Amino acid sequence: MLGRKQPTPKDDNATAPDAGPIVQPGATLRLTVSFMLVVVIAFIAIEGWRTWRDYHAAFDAARDSVTNLARATAQHAEDAIRQVDVLTAALSERVEGDGLQGINVPRIHELLIQQTQIMPQLHGLFIYGPDGQWVVTDKRVTPDTANNADRDYFQYHRTHDDRNVHIGEVVKSRSTDELIIPISRRLNNPDGSFAGVLLATIKLSYFVDYYGDFKIDDKGALVLAMRNGTLLVRRPFITSVVGKSLADSEIFKNYLPVSNTGIAEVKAVIDDTDRLYAYRALTTYPLVVEAGLSRESIIAPWRHDLWKTGWVLVFLMVVLAIFGLIVLNQLRKRMLAEKALRHAHQAMQDMAMTDSLTGLGNRRRLDAVLIDEIRLAKRRGSSLALIMLDVDHFKRYNDTYGHAAGDVCLSAVGRAIAHAIKRPGDLAVRYGGEEFTVLLPDTNHAGAAQVANDILQAIRTLKIEHAGHPLGYVTASAGITAGYPATEQISPGDLLKSADAMLYQAKQKGRNGWCSTDQHAP
Repeated sequence: MLGRKQPTPKDDNATAPDAGPIVQPGATLRLTVSFMLVVVIAFIAIEGWRTWRDYHAAFDAARDSVTNLARATAQHAEDAIRQVDVLTAALSERVEGDGLQGINVPRIHELLIQQTQIMPQLHGLFIYGPDGQWVVTDKRVTPDTANNADRDYFQYHRTHDDRNVHIGEVVKSRSTDELIIPISRRLNNPDGSFAGVLLATIKLSYFVDYYGDFKIDDKGALVLAMRNGTLLVRRPFITSVVGKSLADSEIFKNYLPVSNTGIAEVKAVIDDTDRLYAYRALTTYPLVVEAGLSRESIIAPWRHDLWKTGWVLVFLMVVLAIFGLIVLNQLRKRMLAEKALRHAHQAMQDMAMTDSLTGLGNRRRLDAVLIDEIRLAKRRGSSLALIMLDVDHFKRYNDTYGHAAGDVCLSAVGRAIAHAIKRPGDLAVRYGGEEFTVLLPDTNHAGAAQVANDILQAIRTLKIEHAGHPLGYVTASAGITAGYPATEQISPGDLLKSADAMLYQAKQKGRNGWCSTDQHAP
């Protein structure tokens, strides 16, 4: 509409004697007014559609934002607790092996101090006897009233045989007066009787600081709660609401029983604010995260734009030409904004498909690419190879050097793998934990074996110290599979299962080598 040229007006006074009927000024005026009305009506119709579209686009963008926020906060919580889970599992095994009666208090004390310094989320580590008395902690000073038999987690373990980690409600530390989340395990005597409790405490401020780094509106909210609805952490942080129950909220009553993840537009029970929430229940632990943006913050820019459009329409009725310039300017701004939004969305998608530790792709990227590569290989009649790698004795490495050093090791291994593959079409991903996968399009067994040799040698060349390894440095094992999708029935699961089986054989043969479905390495 706005790109058309205005029709050239006729000169009503320049008529020849035989030129026919004279065009009346009233007709020109009516034609001009009619044209302007058509333009205005068309613009109103277009702007009405745009307003409707922008309204829904604002909510679509908000849904993406809260979904990403919920995913990030859930992953953060799960990682933080999993690290404590693994640590307490190892400590409980050691303490039970030595027995509380024969525990070397100074040595365990120093060990607890070391572990607390490694993990930023930890407030402290504590070992209690069966009567609740403090046996050893990471603290330099033990309070005079050093008995925690009255704590809920202690009473739980004393009356339950469950050996899994137990997440308790927020309490105030008796050693530092900080708000903490208790993560505890039951300790048993050799005969299975109750021997005490191993407790790790996570600082509430660890989550508060993390949530505070997100750029959300003033009325937005981030929540970490137990599956039973007990609130642990919330942004904005208000001490008085810690421990409040969300069990009667719409999400806990109506949404979580149906699905562990989802989006809901509800009114918050804490402050009665209407928000668009994304919620996600953790897969491993009985925790739920919620990320919410206030409805007001979502529609405020849209409402502002609506008012602005109304004034522009009024101005259009006065000066159509100026209105055209304004509309063109608005369209240009909108295109730039939509382009920026697309770039931001693409950046978020790239982040979701990348492993944050190694910079390689993650399992989600492999799942997406593998299906396409099988289809492409089938169409072209070419081969397709897959290598699955695993860092040898990595658990020993973590136990010896700690998880922070383990992350550094995995990052270095990831870089070595990335440097070892040569072609742009090859894909290296961190499959999970210490496992990596390399997808090699248009590659047969021999080519995949050469790539596997290059990768394993690149990892050896790193010479990362590993006291728990027979060679004294970090190595890896690999399983190789390859096939021709055009002549064989091959699925992503088949390739992964086959490569994993070969990796298992390589491990069985002594590690630091590879096995292939075509031939085994000597």
